[in-house]
Amino acid sequence: MPTKTKVLQHGRLLPALEARLQESYDLHPLWNEADPKAFLAARGGEFTALVTSARFGADAALIAALPALKVISSFGVGLDTLDLDAARARGISVGYTPDVLNDCVADTAFALVMDVARRISASDRFVRRGDWRTGQFPLATQVSGKKLGILGMGRIGRVIARRASGFDMRVRYHNRRALTDVDYGYEPTLKGLAAWADFLVIASAGGAETRGLVSREILDALGPDGYLVNISRGSVVDEAALVEALQHQRIAGAGLDVFDNEPHVPEALFALDNVVLLPHLASNTHETRAAMAQRVEDNLVAALAGQPMVSAAA
Repeated sequence: MPTKTKVLQHGRLLPALEARLQESYDLHPLWNEADPKAFLAARGGEFTALVTSARFGADAALIAALPALKVISSFGVGLDTLDLDAARARGISVGYTPDVLNDCVADTAFALVMDVARRISASDRFVRRGDWRTGQFPLATQVSGKKLGILGMGRIGRVIARRASGFDMRVRYHNRRALTDVDYGYEPTLKGLAAWADFLVIASAGGAETRGLVSREILDALGPDGYLVNISRGSVVDEAALVEALQHQRIAGAGLDVFDNEPHVPEALFALDNVVLLPHLASNTHETRAAMAQRVEDNLVAALAGQPMVSAAA
């Protein structure tokens, strides 16, 4: 019987994916080690492949501890926890799972737009508290026909823009540069986009370049009638400034699927009725997670066979 490829697993994955990986490879879960650093120092050279996720990633120290590493296959679309420079310097192939989650993430973005504007979650709480027996729920905000600004017109941003057409919304976007293959209006500054938009949806990448990009200045430009929706990374928003803006109604509301220090959500948000809080579940459907798991396997198989990955990040 041929020897199975030794694969290190950093962080839990879907149980079905873990089971399939265990069948195909000599899979070793790093979290089972009482002293992971000591384990890697002693046995890190045994592993040629690493499977991880956008949550756990692979930093420079982990990559350095795996001198025989050839392949990293990550579950998720985020790359900010993966040290791509360290991987490239070693010629390590890095795969991730874009595209297969675009629809579900865009659906979640629009669910948050609808929820925070029409106050769906807030009205549900209103009914459950019994408040309907003593009064009417306050008026909400119409979504159809409004202006939708998108920060990050990438794969997911484009799907969100298509969803907006079903609501007869006008769409503009801000990227580092204007795109030639979209018909939506381009705003050269994020502040200009925020000032124009009724809804500002964040669909940009995370990482050092975008940290705190949605600042107090941007929130003030969005203004007391504007809504912020974030399905990207919590780090893109100045979270303290956002909490203050919501507390003092300097923006109308926010729909948040991501936070700066997950799973730790600022407790000040819990008391506010003008924010919808989700536990980072934009791609969390049976169909999408199954497709992401398959992409992790496909990337791993291709790279170990010396073939191009289906979805390569490096």
